[in-house]
Amino acid sequence: MPSLNLPYYAAKISEKDGKRFIYDVVRQKFVALTPEEWVRQHFINYLITEKNFPKELIAHEVALTLNGTSKRCDTVVYNRFLTPLMVIEYKAPHIEIKQTVFDQIVRYNIIMRVRYLVVSNGMNHYCCKIDYNKNTYAFINEIPEYKFLENDL
Repeated sequence: MPSLNLPYYAAKISEKDGKRFIYDVVRQKFVALTPEEWVRQHFINYLITEKNFPKELIAHEVALTLNGTSKRCDTVVYNRFLTPLMVIEYKAPHIEIKQTVFDQIVRYNIIMRVRYLVVSNGMNHYCCKIDYNKNTYAFINEIPEYKFLENDL
């Protein structure tokens, strides 16, 4: 797997029947090691170790229904009252982040109504803060620490 623009961590990798798996600390199990999962696990490690996100308030593959269609958010971060704070969408490192990726996460946010949207392919990371009172959004330079998310309701 390629090196990413994220801090190194010692990923737990296993192999069974010729297939590779990576340990997910959030789901507490090994999952198929795809390029997108490689990005997810590195990004989650970054959030937990560098930005102090509690892993107990992170969920992967969160199902939602949008216009009668089942969708899933790659990752949702919650506050202690289980109100969603952030939605994160991952792409494989070789996938360029274009407007269609942002369109996808914005559609999810019609349902979720979070303050922060994040998109990452492991090389480039984009964080957008939404102000529902002013009906505006702004890209911010870095992912905020968890304590700032929780206080920014």
